[in-house]
Amino acid sequence: MHANRSSSIVVVDFGAQYAQLIARRIREQHVYSEIVPSTISFEELKEIDPRGIVLSGGPKSVNEPGAPRLDRQILDMGIPILGICYGAQLIAAELGGVVEKNSKGEYGRVEMSAKDHGLLLSHSPLVQNVWMSHFDAIVEAPPGFIVTASTPSSPVAVMESEERRIYAVQYHPEVAHTDFGQQLIGNFMTDAVGASASWTSYSIIEESLSDIRSQIGRERVICALSGGVDSSVAAALVHEAVGDQLVCVFVDTGLMRSGERETVEKTFRNQFKVDLVVVDASEKFFSLLKDVTDPEEKRKIIGNTFIRVFEEVAHEIRGAKFLVQGTLYPDVIESGTKDAAKIKSHHNVGGLPDDMEFQLVEPLRLLFKDEVRAIGEELGLPEKIIWRQPFPGPGLAVRIVGEVTPDRVEIVRRADSIVQDEIEAAGLTRSLWQSFAVLPAVKSVGVMGDERTYAYPIVLRAVTSLDAMTADWARLPFEVLEAISSRVIAEVPGVNRVVYDITSKPPGTIEWE
Repeated sequence: MHANRSSSIVVVDFGAQYAQLIARRIREQHVYSEIVPSTISFEELKEIDPRGIVLSGGPKSVNEPGAPRLDRQILDMGIPILGICYGAQLIAAELGGVVEKNSKGEYGRVEMSAKDHGLLLSHSPLVQNVWMSHFDAIVEAPPGFIVTASTPSSPVAVMESEERRIYAVQYHPEVAHTDFGQQLIGNFMTDAVGASASWTSYSIIEESLSDIRSQIGRERVICALSGGVDSSVAAALVHEAVGDQLVCVFVDTGLMRSGERETVEKTFRNQFKVDLVVVDASEKFFSLLKDVTDPEEKRKIIGNTFIRVFEEVAHEIRGAKFLVQGTLYPDVIESGTKDAAKIKSHHNVGGLPDDMEFQLVEPLRLLFKDEVRAIGEELGLPEKIIWRQPFPGPGLAVRIVGEVTPDRVEIVRRADSIVQDEIEAAGLTRSLWQSFAVLPAVKSVGVMGDERTYAYPIVLRAVTSLDAMTADWARLPFEVLEAISSRVIAEVPGVNRVVYDITSKPPGTIEWE
């Protein structure tokens, strides 16, 4: 998907934890947005030809040596610019304002008072709560800027220059804790940028179908189908585009959830009449994972083996040249690009071999999970598939700390099945981003039936999130935790303890490996 660049908004990332959230908030206005690094040059930005620019927050001080800067020519392009937090301070510093360290920072919810609505604060109260996270503050706006709002510790909380078409806020309108943040972003999109609300599920589908047909032509193509929402929507898009040129391939790695293979066969072969090939490669995966304990090595092995299995299948399908994958935008960002530091390799991005025979088709590469689900609904996929919780490509291998063996996989698979049963019974599936079991590489002493045991604990992980870039641990009801614990200990041999992971992301990741 190339996206309509001429109607896009570019989010310049200065290392903010919220850069992805800014991009999502803009897309919620049905305007396409993409993230670029702060090192982008004036010439590179001109090639993208955006309608507007947003400068994100960041962890540095603009007064620090080596702090990220912006190509100065960008501020003189005449394109509407919105600076947020660090982005606002950078605008002030570059254009002749003053940024100083406060005697105390502002963190959390703060009451802001405006003397004028200006463009950014129109259709919102003059006094409102905003979310601050900064130590430096703009104490003097640059020449030509009008200060419209302030807080006790931020003399310049909002500033605007209609002549320059540059706007800036010290706070974070993209977070839910800012009461009228989405209104402000909408004001910028509509009144400053004049962007059209053309980024819709229908437009995404139409553009994707055109791109897929253009890329594939009349060649054969295979799709890596896991049964999860991402690969299912990708498969549906490609099938809509090229019909029987598509063959879906489900690789049983031995690392799947309980009943996964049967569900995939029933849904795609019987219900949707898709040409489906099922390959049982579990012995191969277990053999290659023997004695491997490093998480990155696991991911690399699984990514390579996936591709080799697909290549073998491709030779039997009259030489398919293309491979469809359900790669999403967060996968690309987390796997390390020039736009983002590497956090972990996703099997379908950073784990692919250099000598791969396929050309990749990734129709969801620019999309967040909520956008993928909306497209799935538009395409008529069943709700059960659309709202499945995300499942990692490497499967249960990254939910097992240490060596991956058939016995250990069976333990975590049975425990995970119980987790899903109880979460569904409690009516919590839709409210959680993910809920699953993890098997650590430790054992503990317990007592069962008056006898000493020395067995594994199961770690229960459940989180809420909008896009997996950040996540909070879920406050599950005690009765649900009790039901899961009791059943796991009673029904899963080799387990004598259940613990609950209450770590958010950051600092942790959602998966353990």
